[in-house]
Amino acid sequence: MAYSIDLSGRVALVTGASSGLGAQAARVLARAGAAVVLCARRVERLKDLRAQIEGEGGDAHVIAMDVTDTVSIRAAVAHAETEVGSIDILVNCSGVGLSRRLQEVSEEDYDRLMNTNQRGAFFVAQEVAKRMLARAKGAAPGTYTGGRIINIASVLGLRPLAQVGVYAMSKAAIIHMTRAMALEWGRFGINVNAICPGYIDTEINHDHWQTEAGQKLVQMLPRKRVGQPQDLDALVVLLASGEGHFVNGAIIAADDGFSA
Repeated sequence: MAYSIDLSGRVALVTGASSGLGAQAARVLARAGAAVVLCARRVERLKDLRAQIEGEGGDAHVIAMDVTDTVSIRAAVAHAETEVGSIDILVNCSGVGLSRRLQEVSEEDYDRLMNTNQRGAFFVAQEVAKRMLARAKGAAPGTYTGGRIINIASVLGLRPLAQVGVYAMSKAAIIHMTRAMALEWGRFGINVNAICPGYIDTEINHDHWQTEAGQKLVQMLPRKRVGQPQDLDALVVLLASGEGHFVNGAIIAADDGFSA
């Protein structure tokens, strides 16, 4: 007997949707039936993704958002709800990387990383959750409300490596943020979980895996391979769905065993 999850009628907002894991999360949620709101600074890239999703029969909308700017966040979320409807699902996927020894990290490096990876993720989730909370508090008895927030952290938030320490710190903060949000918002039917991907082959790092340093890293991995963005598809859909209602505050490593 086949088993499927249907997200028809749901609205999903995805940050960092212009590339990588964010773009893939948007694709899979659209394939599951959700109307997806694609958010990032690179609007032209979002338009290309919208065309791909619509070409597959999905429903996608493009809205510019800079997660380092709270005014931009508030405007984008308001625009999304006006244009598409109340947000049921948030995938918090915006992020930047940094490879540098701790003693070489500048104040500008630190602020750029934390403002995007942690501060941005917090204020996006906060803005979406305020609206979810307002709906939950105003709902008639027995009416379904709630929501799903999926924060994309990293295996490096669980296990830091040399030269990516500040990045690991930003993702460790996402992990604790997820637990705090789940604790406060769970009673309103809002489930907040984090996915900690391992090493995934995306357009940003694709060439790195062919270098000597990249190959050395691959040899450190339990099964000597990197993942593909679609390896997270089933997990994203589950956490976004009603079927995942009992999963709240979970920190899920999807890393092929790297953090075991």
